[in-house]
Amino acid sequence: MERKNVWSAYGQEQLAELDRINTLYKACLDEGKTERECVKAAVRMAEEKGYRDIRELIQTQAQVKTGDKVYAVCMDKSITLFHIGAKPLEEGMNILGAHIDSPRIDVKQNPLYESDEFAYLDTHYYGGIKKYQWVAIPLALHGVVAKTDGEVVTVSIGEKDDDPVFAVTDLLVHLAGKQMEKKANAVIEGEKLDLLIGSRPLEKLEGLDKEEKEAVKQNIMKLLEEYYGMAEEDFVSAELEIVPAGRSRDCGLDRSMVIGYGQDDRVCAFTSLFAMLDTESVERTACCILVDKEEIGSVGATGMHSRFFENTVAELLNLMGGYSDLKVRRALQFSHMLSSDVSAAYDPMFAEAFEKRSSAFFSKGLVFNKFTGSRGKSGSNDANAEYLAKIRRALDTDDVAYQFAELGKVDEGGGGTIAYIMANYGMEVIDSGVAVLCMHAPWEITSKADVYEAYKGYQAFLKYM
Repeated sequence: MERKNVWSAYGQEQLAELDRINTLYKACLDEGKTERECVKAAVRMAEEKGYRDIRELIQTQAQVKTGDKVYAVCMDKSITLFHIGAKPLEEGMNILGAHIDSPRIDVKQNPLYESDEFAYLDTHYYGGIKKYQWVAIPLALHGVVAKTDGEVVTVSIGEKDDDPVFAVTDLLVHLAGKQMEKKANAVIEGEKLDLLIGSRPLEKLEGLDKEEKEAVKQNIMKLLEEYYGMAEEDFVSAELEIVPAGRSRDCGLDRSMVIGYGQDDRVCAFTSLFAMLDTESVERTACCILVDKEEIGSVGATGMHSRFFENTVAELLNLMGGYSDLKVRRALQFSHMLSSDVSAAYDPMFAEAFEKRSSAFFSKGLVFNKFTGSRGKSGSNDANAEYLAKIRRALDTDDVAYQFAELGKVDEGGGGTIAYIMANYGMEVIDSGVAVLCMHAPWEITSKADVYEAYKGYQAFLKYM
């Protein structure tokens, strides 16, 4: 089935809108490099559009009605937004769901140490990464430090032009004979991904000649105390994430692409959020779910496996004056969902990993994966034909460019999304998203045209399904 490159179909008005969406998207990528930062940005944008926090509505026992806009946050790492439609909630919702966590390196709870007058933070990588890609590049430190007195301090070091950055070191090529003989997954071991954060010892007190023990580490703690009021024990209740330093950028001489960190899956998350916030009115209640922990199995209180979303739907029905367990079940079962996650873009440099007829291509629109999983569709959601036909009709109504694909050759590997989790409710679900080059690398690449088509497609889904 032939799909055309969409760039040639755009007029000046569409190109201007494409630039607007991508400019906003890059700004959100830079603002949201962690799940906490994504939620904070989403709350800010939602409140600007008139969304209200469900916790305040519950406290005041406010009545929720058609046209109202509500959001709920779970532990500052997941967020769900609702735009109440004209039809009863128990008839189902149109749901856009994406994840806002991305592969990275996390700081351990007892991390700070000194070795041969270098100060390091001990780390544990998060999600599927090629570890060798994370060495010898500028890295930034993002997160929070929660103190026993209740104060929570936000940390972001490495993003401003005058900020210091950090690094994971690599062995020089002149001495790397044995290293180069190793398999790629063993070239850099997980325990060697420790972050280099300093080498300058604490200055001696005036009049004292005594050498201080671990003086480099002590100097780092002095700086952390100075900047963040942080003691070494505070690492225990800190969540610090190591991500690539620097802003997302236009890629290509023609500026047709975006290169940036965390586009899996924030390219789907932010375009879903934009579509949700820009949709004026809906027949069926529109919903946008942005969740954490997909990269490690959607586990925990902030992952899709938790009851947070189901509980929020129950609270919403209660605020609408019609709660019952049966209505919650119906609202979930009769919903339609796009599990919005990225797809692997066909890469001519690695053509051997793809089956070309079933691949996703740059600049050919929103990608749909009827099923994901691996090999014999293991761990997959498999959307039914009738649902696919409804989606095609909705997208054709707004002239959205789209394509259908699989994730590489059948026996090559595979991947999963949150689709199968939501399908457990009996709702209609299909995977959809944007094609990405260099997926799970520190810097990933997308087509601006596909970002724009995703935004259009998610809007069409909310309006017409």
